[in-house]
Amino acid sequence: MNRLGSKAAAVVLLSGGLDSATAAAWARREGYRLAALSLDYGQRHRVELDCARRTAANLGITDHVVLPIDLSVFGGSALTDTGIPVPKGRAIDAMATGIPSTYVPARNTIFLSLALAMAETRQAEAIVLGINAVDYSGYPDCRPEYLDAFRAVATLATKAGVEGRPLEILAPLVALTKEEIIRLGLALDVDYGSTSSCYDPTPVGHPCGQCDSCRLRAAGFAAAGAADPRLTSG
Repeated sequence: MNRLGSKAAAVVLLSGGLDSATAAAWARREGYRLAALSLDYGQRHRVELDCARRTAANLGITDHVVLPIDLSVFGGSALTDTGIPVPKGRAIDAMATGIPSTYVPARNTIFLSLALAMAETRQAEAIVLGINAVDYSGYPDCRPEYLDAFRAVATLATKAGVEGRPLEILAPLVALTKEEIIRLGLALDVDYGSTSSCYDPTPVGHPCGQCDSCRLRAAGFAAAGAADPRLTSG
């Protein structure tokens, strides 16, 4: 049970990846009644949206909005512009230095703003997201200080905040390693075979195995001493 009561509502940002699935399962364990928001933003790895639908179904989330918002019209990211190659084969240590071409400008700010709007319409008390600032690709909008700043925006810019009911922004994985995230998810019975982390999957959705996200995922499963079911489930 969370501090707001066993039936407190929350909106979870559900990408279809490993981290968001784990964060959603954590929120369910904490007693939140979940709605989910997934964004179809012109990403080259749209297979993750099918994974988000499967994850929502696995977790019993019936209020699941898949919202189209085409960020590919802006370009500027390897995830939304097929003319920009996805980095492959980078060492894990190198991923925490600099900002890679897979950074989507302002993505988390856009996503959180939309989740904030959905949360107000659902009378939710919290937004849950699976961002991580330990084993990640160096994105500036995955850091704890970014979350603190957005919490201030959420309080100032919403009816709920002005009326003294500010929404919580919950990022339970932000300080965990990928190994710790996977161990948590396994303890919560997350079906990782229903998730996709790859930035550049094959046309049928199989992971490339060499992009930053694939390599971080593989290293996490290896450190946790577990097999990745995605590699056999397709």
